[in-house]
Amino acid sequence: MATGDPLRVGILVFDGAEELDVAGPYEVLTAWAQRSALRPSVLTFSPDGNGVRCAKGLRIVPDRGIDDIGPLHVLVYPGGEGTRALAADEEHLAWLRRVRATTPLVTSVCTGARVLAAAGLLAGRPATTYWDAFDDIARIDPSVLLDTEARFVDDGDVVTAAGVSAGIDMALHLVARLESPAVARVVRRAIQYDPAPPV
Repeated sequence: MATGDPLRVGILVFDGAEELDVAGPYEVLTAWAQRSALRPSVLTFSPDGNGVRCAKGLRIVPDRGIDDIGPLHVLVYPGGEGTRALAADEEHLAWLRRVRATTPLVTSVCTGARVLAAAGLLAGRPATTYWDAFDDIARIDPSVLLDTEARFVDDGDVVTAAGVSAGIDMALHLVARLESPAVARVVRRAIQYDPAPPV
């Protein structure tokens, strides 16, 4: 990828992906794209380029497929029940390893970490995931240094987020990291993200 190319962010979508794992980061990152001098592009893509049905029934028509997504600066890998099949799909894991070799920043939300772990991308590294999936990740790769408290874990070229809504926090962190905290604050205000527990 040539220096000076606009930032390209790809969000993988697949059957059984958790809706907010996709939509949360997408909302943050596209709000960033509308306001950023860096002019990032945010694309969705599926394994075959066809539409997908998410975990609770939402249908998504992606922009591209794996074969024509092109080089990325950032990969966002959501979670959901669909990750179980993908974590056992050797062809998909081989693709993920190839992408990792050429993508400066790989991220996951929720049980997306399951697939990253199955591909060996979290070996010996700190990471987090959905609260109910820690044992699963430990079975896949006991060397992963699981953080059960963090909303997200930034380990340089790999960033993992805890469950579902934590993808929003992670995406705002990515904006702060890739551009600036000031821009991340602008994006946070734009999407009016200021959570306070209701109980």
